[in-house]
Amino acid sequence: MPQMTFVEQDGTEHKVDAPVGLSVLEIAHKHGIDLEGACEGSLACATCHVIVDPTWAPKLAAPTDDEEDMLDLAFGLEKTSRLGCQIVMTEALDGLVVRLPSKA
Repeated sequence: MPQMTFVEQDGTEHKVDAPVGLSVLEIAHKHGIDLEGACEGSLACATCHVIVDPTWAPKLAAPTDDEEDMLDLAFGLEKTSRLGCQIVMTEALDGLVVRLPSKA
């Protein structure tokens, strides 16, 4: 099974099993990672904002216009920011690393 790593704001890393077909948001919830997802993955908010490690960003499909529109609402936006609900785990993403943005 693929794995991925969530990095908290303080640098704490959580390497977790990441079942193929689940979104990063679903994987976070499955493992008790503090990633909100207020709209439950319906692409109607930006509360599942994550920052993809720059080495992994080119391996992801480009964000849709709808995702980019929602990202405009996210706090602490960075060049590799994405919505966790829009990144679906595949075997090719085994080892994916995402950082949780600051909540301040």
